[in-house]
Amino acid sequence: MYLRTLSNAHQTRSFTIQKSAAAGWEVRIEHDSRVIRTTQYWDWHRVERALNAFSREAAQLQNDGWTDYSTNR
Repeated sequence: MYLRTLSNAHQTRSFTIQKSAAAGWEVRIEHDSRVIRTTQYWDWHRVERALNAFSREAAQLQNDGWTDYSTNR
């Protein structure tokens, strides 16, 4: 549903939102292929807030020189 991956030198950050197999949505942040945080949401409004936070963080990373390798911006 949403995947945004940014890279700088040998570092990567990924932000993912996907439908959960059980119910709701899984929201995940990864740094260098390590899962930093995974949260399960059932309320769409919380997913929207996570999406907005991901967009702000990705914009800041781009301002800091990171390259966006995502297809959905």
